[in-house]
Amino acid sequence: METYQHEEPAQTTPQPAAEEEIHWKRFLLDLAQTLGLAIILFIGINLISARVRVDGTSMVPTLQDGEFVLVSKLSYRFSEIARGDIIVFHFPRNPDEDLIKRIIGLPGDRVKIQNNQVFVNDVQLNEPYIAEEPGYAGAWQVEPQTLFVLGDNRNNSSDSHSWGLLPIEKIVGKAVLIYWPPRFWKMIEHTDVFATP
Repeated sequence: METYQHEEPAQTTPQPAAEEEIHWKRFLLDLAQTLGLAIILFIGINLISARVRVDGTSMVPTLQDGEFVLVSKLSYRFSEIARGDIIVFHFPRNPDEDLIKRIIGLPGDRVKIQNNQVFVNDVQLNEPYIAEEPGYAGAWQVEPQTLFVLGDNRNNSSDSHSWGLLPIEKIVGKAVLIYWPPRFWKMIEHTDVFATP
């Protein structure tokens, strides 16, 4: 009687060179996916927001020199521009320069500054956010598709009282958050300028 002996097939082990090639292919694929995701996130974040450094004291006491502010580029796609909003915009006289100011007058408004007070459509504004009352006077009619903007540090600000109305198309977005330095982290208040004191 013949007997058959079952033999296990000899196991083959991958060659070291083949293992190394597989390892490098996986590494490069993972790296490409990670870089692709990072690029998509970077582009996406920059499409909907901007990061701006406050340069100067024109918005004191609300914003301090050197603070970094997060700006929403989408805010005015979903909500109306409002008096009291703090916005970042391209300076009309130098489009390479961005400024940050507070909206005081909307299209059609009449803005008047007299006796150290600001009036919009003959209503005196409630402005607890300013550094001091304005030491200048004037009157402006806000034209269609423009805004009248002022810095909170009224007597140390280059704004609509000195260079004129801001075309709405120049707006970058609405300032929403101070994120640096960390100890000053806070949401930015957009005050109702017609609120009673």
